[in-house]
Amino acid sequence: MQASWFQRYLLPGFAFKAVVIGGGYATGRELVEFFLPSGPQGGLFGMLFAAVIWSVVCIATFLFARATHSEDYRTFFRHLLGRGWMIFEIAYCLFIVLILAVFGAAAGAIGAALFGWPALAGTLCLMLGISLFVAFGNASVEQLFKWVSFFLYGVYALFVVLSLGKFGDRISANLALDVPTDGWLLAGVTYAGYNIVGAVIILPVLRHLTSNRDAIIAGALCGPLAMIPALLFFICMVAYYPDISAEALPSDFLLQRLDAPVFHGVFQLMIFAALLESGTGSVHAVNQRIEQVWRAKRGRDLSARARFIAAGVLLVIAMLLAERFGLVTLIARGYRGLAYVLIAVYVLPLLTYGVWQLWQRRGQVALSVQ
Repeated sequence: MQASWFQRYLLPGFAFKAVVIGGGYATGRELVEFFLPSGPQGGLFGMLFAAVIWSVVCIATFLFARATHSEDYRTFFRHLLGRGWMIFEIAYCLFIVLILAVFGAAAGAIGAALFGWPALAGTLCLMLGISLFVAFGNASVEQLFKWVSFFLYGVYALFVVLSLGKFGDRISANLALDVPTDGWLLAGVTYAGYNIVGAVIILPVLRHLTSNRDAIIAGALCGPLAMIPALLFFICMVAYYPDISAEALPSDFLLQRLDAPVFHGVFQLMIFAALLESGTGSVHAVNQRIEQVWRAKRGRDLSARARFIAAGVLLVIAMLLAERFGLVTLIARGYRGLAYVLIAVYVLPLLTYGVWQLWQRRGQVALSVQ
């Protein structure tokens, strides 16, 4: 069956956005921390620069993945790092335990806020949702990325419309403020670096690419598609600059001022959907890595039951057990270090050795495994 233009050009960007958005992006907390210190204009500059970095790295990742026939991160890093591929896997496993623990806690808070449930109920709902979507493989995960993306873009667009109607004068006034824009370049680089691992997590959706031209177009679109919701959200937050910087949940701060209870509930559901697609993308990458080894040894794919169980075990460890044993706190302390390790073993080798390999062996069907 021939891949559609949506699968070739937009799906990779939707998948990348799904992995990047998570909880901190969706609530605005990450955007405030990284970009608002540079002022309204500087923040916009930083976000645009981060989007450019994402696009460049995604293009290089997609081209290298096509050249090496890599549909999972293990295969990708065996080609890129040789025997050093396990360094990435160790860092990624620690990273995923941390972000899934955060997602689980956020889902619990949403369930409590919307329905008055115990925190555990919301966490269990997220765990079940992620496990069900990854159980049925690529097709199920891709449909999730597609429909949640439409929902998410629609909610953010409506957020902007409501915000402009309620406090548009404040937004325009603060965007025109003559305040220092120092630090926007570093903010863009840092934020892009913390989230760029998403480009290699979404390798399973690249199976629809039919040419290097597809890889370049899809990669170039990843930056804008992932950053558009953030830009819309940031513009809304500018209305209450600089006070909103002190808010733990900037989204709730703005929603209270919009005074639209129904939309408040819809926005909370959107955040839950963002957690669902982000968690699903991260867990699916692990399942695909397991399946690659399973297929090589057994000659067949993982069953839906095996996928469900593997996802469930990972989620129980990350969302229920890790916090109890203090692992989340321990990993969180090293979060910046983990981010730098991921950049060191992924982005730097890719943009140097990886690009050199692509150039040297252009015209060959695939690069050989080291």
